Amino acid sequence: MKKTKHFILGCLLVAASSACLAQNTGIGRTEVTRADVSVPGREAVVSRVQIAPGGQLGWHTHFGDEISYVESGTLTLLIAGKKEQKIEAGGGFVVPAGLVHSAKNEGTSPVLLITVHVVDKGKPLATPAAPPVQ
Repeated sequence: MKKTKHFILGCLLVAASSACLAQNTGIGRTEVTRADVSVPGREAVVSRVQIAPGGQLGWHTHFGDEISYVESGTLTLLIAGKKEQKIEAGGGFVVPAGLVHSAKNEGTSPVLLITVHVVDKGKPLATPAAPPVQ
C-alpha cells in the first residue's frame, strides 16, 4: 500500500511539473541530456525550450539552479519580488534554487532558450508555484 501511494504521488508530481511548463500553448521543451554531476545527489538537465509569441511559462520553482542562454528572440524574465528583465538573443540569466519565476515572449518571433538545471536527483525538474501578489 505504501509503495502504491508513493507511486501515485510521484506521478502527480511529474504531471504537475509538466503542467507548469505548458500552462500556455506554444511552449515546447525538449530534454537534450541528463547526467550526474560532481555533487552527490545532484544532476544536470540540459534542454531546449521554445516559447511562441504571446506564450508564457507558468510560475514555478526548481530544486536547484537554472542557468539559461537565449539563443533567439527576446525573453521577458519574471522573478517574484524583482523588476522584470528583458533578455535578448545572446544574453543569459541564472535563477537560484527555490525562487518563484516565470518567463514570457512578448515579441513577434519565437524565443529559443538553452537551459541547464543543476537539481536534486529524483525530484521534479519544476514545481508549480502561485503567482506572486503584486
